[in-house]
Amino acid sequence: MISPFFILCLIIGYFLVLVGIAYVTGKEDSNESFFKANRNSPWYLVAFGMVGASLSGVTFISVPGWVQESQFTYFQVVMGYLVGYFVVAYVLLPVYYKNNVTSIYEYLNSRLGQNSHRAGAFFFFISRVLGAAFRLFLVAIVLQQFIFDAWSIPFEITVILSIVLIWVYTQRGGIKTIVLTDTLQTMLMIISVILSIAYINQALDWSFLEFLKSSELSQYNKVFVTDSLLSRNHFLKSFIGGAFVTICMTGLDQDMMQKNLSCRSLKDAQKNMIVFSFVLVIVTGLFMLLGALLFIYAESKGIPIPSMDGSQKTDLLFPEIALNGPLGIAVAVTFILGLIAAAYSSADSALTSLTTSFCIDFLNIKKYDERKQKILRKKTHLGMSVLLILVVILFKHILDRNVIDGLLTVAGYTYGPLLGLFAFGIFTSYEINDKKVWWVILGSLTLISILGNLNAASLGGYELGYELLPLNGFFTFLGLVLIRRK
Repeated sequence: MISPFFILCLIIGYFLVLVGIAYVTGKEDSNESFFKANRNSPWYLVAFGMVGASLSGVTFISVPGWVQESQFTYFQVVMGYLVGYFVVAYVLLPVYYKNNVTSIYEYLNSRLGQNSHRAGAFFFFISRVLGAAFRLFLVAIVLQQFIFDAWSIPFEITVILSIVLIWVYTQRGGIKTIVLTDTLQTMLMIISVILSIAYINQALDWSFLEFLKSSELSQYNKVFVTDSLLSRNHFLKSFIGGAFVTICMTGLDQDMMQKNLSCRSLKDAQKNMIVFSFVLVIVTGLFMLLGALLFIYAESKGIPIPSMDGSQKTDLLFPEIALNGPLGIAVAVTFILGLIAAAYSSADSALTSLTTSFCIDFLNIKKYDERKQKILRKKTHLGMSVLLILVVILFKHILDRNVIDGLLTVAGYTYGPLLGLFAFGIFTSYEINDKKVWWVILGSLTLISILGNLNAASLGGYELGYELLPLNGFFTFLGLVLIRRK
């Protein structure tokens, strides 16, 4: 068993490396550097770093933990992701570069009007706060259970310390810092999952090929669900839902697009997106293989599923085996570094993008002189940190499902209006009565909330899943058609 003090020393050492990177990249401390990295980021660094930001602590822990319940059916969603990334690269990125935006929601202002702009920014804000909090919550409960509980430190203090560390190294360099730190964090995450697979196979006296051919793996490796369209995770529903999740959670999300907009040109940004998409699919596949391997190993060694607050938490199986199992210090070290890398790579960019969007879309920071802009940016950055702390702590008391499933379900509600607004702006030439946009969105959310809460019996056995997201976008689009100017 690895001592909590040793784990804490690892985290402190890793944090000092991040602070060193931030010191070098944050010397300029200008808004142009913070928001856009002076539009000078190498595309290959952005592509590699985005893998870590996309996967985050949710994928690192929750995807392996979900394998027992869903087997490899999540890969149906991942296949849809790939299609979505091509749409982002060749439909959305040209729009953003053509309009030379800092916040992508500025496009909605020029195309549809101020209310549409504010609505888009608002739903990004809600989506990203919830998404970042989901990710941070998962990492915080791991740190709590395996480090801070040993010293009787409350969960709330764990959360505060985690976010304060992120605030420290992002508050000067912004996106310029994050492009480099995300690259380091992605590398550590990938190394961690590969070494974990290797060490667990070694402990089971298997080669990797023997593991792939084993009868034990066959209990978990079901990918496609095609028997009934009524099923929540039917292939078509998962695939289409995955494509729309990507279009929204990457292409209509300031967090992910801010990195793309820091590239030197549109062609570089498109190369980044395509390379990133294929790497992400491969790495996600490795995480699912790791998940199966963890359950096989736990069963063979009699390791029980960890519990928290009286219920089993499969999300905690990976940390339980890595930190308390007999695999040795190498697995523990790579797990901790991979976990912290995963947590910080998503949370740091979320904090920066929330600051950017709030400054540009709500405070209209561009109307002030440079000194005032910098003051507002720093105050906003601090305020976003406090907000994340509060939401993560709240999740401890209300979250009752696997985190990756919860994250994708929430996306159906919060990203749907964004999908409808951008689709209407890009694919039609209509002007709208911008004052009525909020009524359209409210109507769409009401319909989706009703549908999402219907039980399968009332729909003839049909289980709604991730298709709530495109449905939400479709309802918003139709509503915008109704308020178009004649």
